Amino acid sequence: MLVLLPPSETKHPGGDGAPLDLATLSSPELTPLREQLVEAVVSLAGDVPAARSALGLSPAQDDEIARNAALRSSPTMPAIERYTGVLYDALDVRSLSRAQRRRADGRLAVGSALFGLLRADDAVPAYRLSAGSSLPGLPTLRSLWKPVLTDVLAGIDGLVVDLRSGAYADLAPVPGAVTVTVLSERPDGTRAVVSHFNKAHKGRLARLLATTTGEPDSVVRLRALLRRAGLHVEHATDRGKPGTELTLVVPAAAVTR
Repeated sequence: MLVLLPPSETKHPGGDGAPLDLATLSSPELTPLREQLVEAVVSLAGDVPAARSALGLSPAQDDEIARNAALRSSPTMPAIERYTGVLYDALDVRSLSRAQRRRADGRLAVGSALFGLLRADDAVPAYRLSAGSSLPGLPTLRSLWKPVLTDVLAGIDGLVVDLRSGAYADLAPVPGAVTVTVLSERPDGTRAVVSHFNKAHKGRLARLLATTTGEPDSVVRLRALLRRAGLHVEHATDRGKPGTELTLVVPAAAVTR
């Protein structure tokens, strides 16, 4: 099972790993495009006004541009520790036991605008590039990634649980992947889509899937695993057959926790 996470705009600074070496990253077939994008991001950082415009940054965020300028020389850390924010706070990989971390490293991956796909233990520096960014002189990131990343994702063995946000899922689809929608349910039974705190619930879900000793190989078995864990999970069917979309229903009172 592979759990595919969205990245975050914010990143932990620093690290104690050697500088970026694209040849050591997983999915080596992505190396040529990674190299092209790293070169474009580093070059763009030399023109601060242009970088602000391309990356959607304000002058108060010029430190993000400085990070990009130092991409090739900055220290690295495992990708799963590099990203921050609501989802990654809920995932909290640094609190895992050694056995849990080994399972998590084998099951977690991150979709990335700069690197395409990162396994949990791929060593990367802090950077700033979003799926919607437009790099001068290059096609859209979706146009660049889709032809090469789609094949890589299609070649993943086993069940894929795709928790990426829309912009990152658009970079390349994962055929047959399980997706999860989070809904809050009020005491009167009415439901609403969870927006901001959707990330927290998906982070907790990712933690459960990363550390479970079970190994579901289908959406039906995944649903059963989640229900055994006490989650309220509903499963839509397509013409009487199991579909690939699950709905996680949480009490409205739990949405802000």
